[in-house]
Amino acid sequence: MSTGATARDAREGEPVPVPAPALSPLTTDTVRELLADRKIFPGVPDELGEDTELILDSLGLVWLLHVVEERFGLVVEPTYEDIAGFTSLRRLTGYLSAAQAGRLEGGPDER
Repeated sequence: MSTGATARDAREGEPVPVPAPALSPLTTDTVRELLADRKIFPGVPDELGEDTELILDSLGLVWLLHVVEERFGLVVEPTYEDIAGFTSLRRLTGYLSAAQAGRLEGGPDER
């Protein structure tokens, strides 16, 4: 059996556990890379420092959250207060990292 199941597993009809894929941590560099697409984020400076002021429009934020879901399997639904706090790369990364850590610890995807 190609899935790694044994004949005994198949006979007993018990589900064969599939290991969860390892998730890459969301780091500042990762988030910076996600914001590098100038077609989506034209206002983001080329040299985006961790504390440089960051202003994301609603379309850009939706796209960013979509890409985070696609690449990292992380679904977040930030509140208005959370979104108001996305004023720098450091703060945005902190939110996403905390949401990812909560998911990895078995908590909800949201902060």
